[in-house]
Amino acid sequence: MAPQLWLLRHGEAVPHESKPDDERELTPSGRRQAEAGGAALAALNVEFAACYTSPKVRAVETARLACEHLNIDTVRAASLAGGFSREDALELLLAHGDARVLVVGHEPDFSQVVHDLTGARVDFKKGGVAAVRVERGSGELLVLLRPKEIETLAMALGRR
Repeated sequence: MAPQLWLLRHGEAVPHESKPDDERELTPSGRRQAEAGGAALAALNVEFAACYTSPKVRAVETARLACEHLNIDTVRAASLAGGFSREDALELLLAHGDARVLVVGHEPDFSQVVHDLTGARVDFKKGGVAAVRVERGSGELLVLLRPKEIETLAMALGRR
């Protein structure tokens, strides 16, 4: 199996003007999005070698809630806080050989990484998931799921 990078965008957070950006937490809707993301991935039997998260509160909360369903601990990675690049993604991914790695972070970084690896232009919604199979530094987009699709999967497969 070729390595796979799975990207989970943080769930909906409180408004920008409510507090400093690094401290913005998830709303109740954002918590549901994060739980559904983890439940859907678990129901699909997607197993990860590692989960890296941005240190920003909304991403840490998203990772924690999602990973409760995935039986994996999270590791904070400063590169995911802002300016996350193709090179950063490959560094995190390739440290685990031919495995799947989950990263939790932010836009516009995630859609740019997907584009840089695959050439695809994607609309990455809050709480959305994308997966890219990576070989020789380039990639193939395997899946792009919006939050509503993730919630439907989680509910249909009985994991919520």
